[in-house]
Amino acid sequence: MGSFNTVKIFSGSQSEYLAKDIARYYGKELGGYTLRKFSDGELSPSFEESIRGCDVFLIQSTFPPADNLMELLLMVDAARRASAHYVTVVIPYFGYARQDRKDKPRVAIAAKVVANLLTAVGVDRVMTIDLHAGQIQGFLDLPVDHLEGTSIFVPYIKSLNLKNLLIASPDVGGAARARNFAKFLNADMILCDKHRKRANEIASMQVIGDVEGMDVVLVDDLIDTGGTLCKAAEIIMEKGATSVRAISTHAIMSGKAHENIANSVLEELIVTDTIPLKQQNEKIRVLSVAEIFAKAIGRIRDHESISSLFINSQ
Repeated sequence: MGSFNTVKIFSGSQSEYLAKDIARYYGKELGGYTLRKFSDGELSPSFEESIRGCDVFLIQSTFPPADNLMELLLMVDAARRASAHYVTVVIPYFGYARQDRKDKPRVAIAAKVVANLLTAVGVDRVMTIDLHAGQIQGFLDLPVDHLEGTSIFVPYIKSLNLKNLLIASPDVGGAARARNFAKFLNADMILCDKHRKRANEIASMQVIGDVEGMDVVLVDDLIDTGGTLCKAAEIIMEKGATSVRAISTHAIMSGKAHENIANSVLEELIVTDTIPLKQQNEKIRVLSVAEIFAKAIGRIRDHESISSLFINSQ
């Protein structure tokens, strides 16, 4: 039998900071892997050890640039051609997930394109956390382990012992996500309704629900420029809230995001390390997803249920 079904964990070049922690929690070193780049930018990944017959886990978030996605696809192909037994891609941040449907004529559904690419290169399984849109799981005709950030964020929010906790969704689309949090925290929930004129720019916003005297926690799956969250926080404070903080799994933090957060009325922004922060920001607290991914990898190896990692089963 030899090393049949040995678990080996490898990291793409952009997620090594997180993959090292995942491997450490799992109890293994990261596997040997090299990414060479031709001078024109062409990528050439190679595994530096045998993976024949192994259960291979490839860790790489697909935040832009597109190189991250391309590298992951080539890693999968290399693993397949090296006779890996089973290839699971661990994509802490699943990029292009905001393009999950046609919201106007003549646009791409990029999330479906990414799903097709992963299928085409021969991925056996996908593991991710807090997809922007849950239905993306259905774009893949293979098992998807969709982990939930609630199991990381809820214990932290509980530890703050906020007196009059109120959960808020910064937009109507995130209502289900916010309701999930509210349920675990035995709190009520309010909504902010925003109207956009163009991407990343908000035209108007209103709060649906009473926030007076409450400690409000805004819940979102990702923060890009921070415009929506900062605007929502501002309006919530104007309506008489005692404090407002925000939770966001994926800290994309593009454009003036850091500046926006630093100058906002937010007490703090709580994010995870699915995407590395480009700069320090004293208002941002980072919680790690490494342990939950390591546990999920262990459960997959042992053919055990992953749902027990979700907070509602604890």
